[in-house]
Amino acid sequence: MSDTTAPSTRRTISFLLPVYDEAENIEVFHAALVESAAHLEDRYDVQFLYVDDGSSDGSLAVLKGLHDRDPRVVVLALSRNFGHQKAVTAALDACHADAAIIMDTDLQDPPRVSLDLVAAWEAGADVVYAQRLTRDDSAFKRATAHVFYRVLTRAASIDIPRNTGDFRLLDRKVVDELRLYREHNRFLRGMVSHVGFTQVAVPFHRDKRHGGSTGYPISKMVKLAGDGIFGFSTAPLQLISRVGMAFSLLSLLGIVYALVVRLAYPENAVPGWAFLAITLFLIGGVQISMLGILGSYLGRVYVEVQDRPLYSVADTIGDPW
Repeated sequence: MSDTTAPSTRRTISFLLPVYDEAENIEVFHAALVESAAHLEDRYDVQFLYVDDGSSDGSLAVLKGLHDRDPRVVVLALSRNFGHQKAVTAALDACHADAAIIMDTDLQDPPRVSLDLVAAWEAGADVVYAQRLTRDDSAFKRATAHVFYRVLTRAASIDIPRNTGDFRLLDRKVVDELRLYREHNRFLRGMVSHVGFTQVAVPFHRDKRHGGSTGYPISKMVKLAGDGIFGFSTAPLQLISRVGMAFSLLSLLGIVYALVVRLAYPENAVPGWAFLAITLFLIGGVQISMLGILGSYLGRVYVEVQDRPLYSVADTIGDPW
């Protein structure tokens, strides 16, 4: 008679962990994560799903070492750098656990907060997002983040919570819904808001980056902001019409003023070549800016029509569930 092991009936939680050039942070982060996850292991089976997003600093080798020492570690190695949002998407596509917790690996998202996310999920929430009360960043980054969230709140067609990143817990049914969203210019926190379900916030204090340099320099921050605004709002297109109407009104007022001066006060009529040149340059600049907005939307349509894969996986180490 063969000896078979009954499958585990315990629920599962998978930590989804995108990595890009984090070699000096991974070991410290993983130790802190394991320490926090130990508080869950009496109730859940836990897995750590790392996605190496084409790192060039030896991060993949460190991750392979983690897998050799800890069989709960699974590694997806992407074929090149596809970007943070697509690395998280790869993890979501591979995840089949009852709940997924998305975290960055630079220790700005404290692993201990994941216990609060799980507690809120156990209380009935489908999405639990970590909302920053404070953040240990430069004044410039705090100021630009503040401006971004204010603009996004006003422009977006859905309610995207302020001061949140991708640090959140997603129930299985939410992960399944997100896997249907295949647009290339991805803004995951907007997609999660668009999905709906029961969503609650867990406030936390964001820590300082442990080491290395941020994977989000100003250029990537601007692109992410554009993905959020253009992906979830038609406000820029509406702005074109409003600016056009405003300049038409100004032109009409200018015509009325010129006629009044010319007919009623001809002695005050002075040729205004400088004013005319400035006006032409201003209108030309506005027109080019508006064409740029149209081009942004058109470019996104072009990328979506190509329908290329979001990412490519070069290697899978371990068995994700």
